Amino acid sequence: MKFMRLIVMFDLPVKTKKQSKEATAFRNFLLKDGYYMMQYSIYVRICNGQDSIEMHKNRIKSAIPKNGSIRLLTVTEKQYENIDILLGEKVKYDKNANYELISFF
Repeated sequence: MKFMRLIVMFDLPVKTKKQSKEATAFRNFLLKDGYYMMQYSIYVRICNGQDSIEMHKNRIKSAIPKNGSIRLLTVTEKQYENIDILLGEKVKYDKNANYELISFF
């Protein structure tokens, strides 16, 4: 099996109480389904092969709120390892960043 990452990027409206509730429910769905937040509105999970990717894509399709835009991107673990994290100067309202490091052997 080949480990891959499924990246979920989304913009969900939060202008009304109902929209805000739907957006929160979608984020909670992602967290309960094994995703972690990479950045605001970008969540990532590791999948073990293409069958797992397809299963999780279908799960997301079933949880999509009525409004909003969701994009899914699949990358190999090797491609994901090449990610560059660029940080500007820290300002007083920034929180300490927590990064997940995963090793496979």
